[in-house]
Amino acid sequence: MYLIESEENVGFLTASYVKNRIEAFITTPEKPYFVIALPTGGTSLDLYNHLVKFHKEGLLKFDNVVTFNLDEYIGLPAKHPESYHSFMARNFFDHIKIPQEQVNILNGNASDLEKECRLYEEKIKHYGGIDLFLGGIGQNGHIAFNEPGSSFSSRTRIVNLSEDTIKANSRFFNGDISLVPSRALSMGLGTIMESKEVIIMATGIKKAQALYHAFEDKTNTAWPITILQKHPRVFVLADKPAASEISKTIKQNYGLCSFIK
Repeated sequence: MYLIESEENVGFLTASYVKNRIEAFITTPEKPYFVIALPTGGTSLDLYNHLVKFHKEGLLKFDNVVTFNLDEYIGLPAKHPESYHSFMARNFFDHIKIPQEQVNILNGNASDLEKECRLYEEKIKHYGGIDLFLGGIGQNGHIAFNEPGSSFSSRTRIVNLSEDTIKANSRFFNGDISLVPSRALSMGLGTIMESKEVIIMATGIKKAQALYHAFEDKTNTAWPITILQKHPRVFVLADKPAASEISKTIKQNYGLCSFIK
């Protein structure tokens, strides 16, 4: 696991890396698509702004890209402004050219939610697994909607959101906690760990404690982010406030300067 503490825009660095990875991908009959797992939330906004900019400048195409979103609320209409379907359309998919059949987002209104999760897993396997996982980190260390206590071997499933997550997400619902769905569908930690490469973006002082545990704690289901210590290729991009609680020794041991190159 590599820490990249940056004063630069975390979203720009991540978008530049995504662009480089897509450009370097060689399509073969056995592997025709580069598969990316995509996040939502405030931290990802700069990422999508820069990816859209690259696309509009003719520097990035998505013809051979398949996307899988990490999660979606249960029971929130897809056209609700705070659904992740709407978030992705508004901030990314409405601004790029990508075949609709290559875009995958969990259906939180499916008649059979367990079947929806099972089919999602099967579709990921059909495309040869996730090549690049992009995610943020919750204040309580959750990845996607894998809350504290989630099994490290969990797959895409129905999850109950913690009070901390509901409170944090209420900012998107005019501060009204009662409007935030209490359940969601989420890609599991086991699914995430099978990704070939993982990038975690973290910005702001509120993420500092979670990043401290990510690098300085033992693997512990109380802090889901710690499971990434066991992944062979993880980059954590953090601004200085988010990385402020990580010791100088850890930063020296885990620092990486050649992320984009």
